[in-house]
Amino acid sequence: MKLLVISDSHKADNTVEDIICRHPDIKHIFFLGDNTADIENLEFLYDDKNFYIVSGNCDYLCEYSLYGIEKISGHNIFYTHGHTYCVKEGLSQLSGVAQNCGCDIVLYGHTHISDITYKDGMYFVNPGSCRKSRNGINSYAVIEICEKGVIPSIIPI
Repeated sequence: MKLLVISDSHKADNTVEDIICRHPDIKHIFFLGDNTADIENLEFLYDDKNFYIVSGNCDYLCEYSLYGIEKISGHNIFYTHGHTYCVKEGLSQLSGVAQNCGCDIVLYGHTHISDITYKDGMYFVNPGSCRKSRNGINSYAVIEICEKGVIPSIIPI
């Protein structure tokens, strides 16, 4: 089982679709905000996939929640854009909320810098920005859930 994680596309709908096309086998797609319009229409084109979408700080008048929780392959996944949890200052707020929700995989964006951290029994995965990276490498993430465990990867574009 694999998860595709995309964030901070900022009006790069072609990039988002290209990422999805690169992974036809992945059925679970998480979009962590900052221009939800980039992925909304793709839900209709890829009706064989499950889309999990949250709004970010640049998603004005957006109907999506600020966070979500999904159970996939025995793992509780907390996903959010991250701005309401002050992720630019660290992961402590996000960690506390995710831990209270019983989650072991935490997906967040907002910083535009990709990162994978394992702490307190939880995987924290920030896919970075697929359009406006702050470290010079546009990226997204793929998380494999298998018998060996959880294997997150950052994929540069």
